[in-house]
Amino acid sequence: MVIKVFLASSSGSTAIKKKQQDVVGFLEALKVDYTQLDIACNEENRMWMRQNVPTEKKPTNGIPLPPQIFNEESYCGDYDTFFEAKEDNLVYTFLGLPPPPGSKEAADKEHIVENGTHAEETNAEENPDDSTEVPVEERNGDAHGEEEQEACEEEEGEGGEEEEEVADDEAMEGETAGDEEPAEEEEAEEAEEETDEVTEDTEARAAEEEQEEADDDREEEDLQSEEEEEGEVQEEEEEDVEETQEEEAE
Repeated sequence: MVIKVFLASSSGSTAIKKKQQDVVGFLEALKVDYTQLDIACNEENRMWMRQNVPTEKKPTNGIPLPPQIFNEESYCGDYDTFFEAKEDNLVYTFLGLPPPPGSKEAADKEHIVENGTHAEETNAEENPDDSTEVPVEERNGDAHGEEEQEACEEEEGEGGEEEEEVADDEAMEGETAGDEEPAEEEEAEEAEEETDEVTEDTEARAAEEEQEEADDDREEEDLQSEEEEEGEVQEEEEEDVEETQEEEAE
């Protein structure tokens, strides 16, 4: 199985270039065999990519942008789905490849399989059979009557000591209550700071995504302009050929 990554070598979009570099760099880090197919210099690659990306995965204008990833003829996904698989440690599953032994993804799968295989054994350990035989001595209450009576007498003697310990514990709790209030205030302040940091990160990510979308729009416009120019050049070439033929006929 060969992984195919469709790229645009001469893309004018910084966002697209960065996404392409992220995908290629991560595949190389994992030592995954892949092939780069340029859609900017090869019209056949461009047409094949557009025809084989599923309709539901295409943008509203119907023109999918690079990078697009395939496993042979099977569509894997674009940069966004690749990034999600990377975050979830499921890149090999995303690519349709078996994870190598010793990888985190393989370990997670083995853990899932083991949990499923031994689920019944775990339940059996947590819920022992009610039909387990009980010793005769435990079923016969008279056999331990004297021992239970002695235990009750010992518990009554220890009752006074336990009451004193409870009183000491309550006194200690009263002393520490004053120390807990400043700690709670510090925790509340730390929680507020963490919330502010998360909000700032979210806003920064949103701004970055907006910039990437704007770059993508510009890339789409550039691609469409290139196609229009190619069509015009082809028409001019056809007109020149017709004129040449007419002159030769004359």
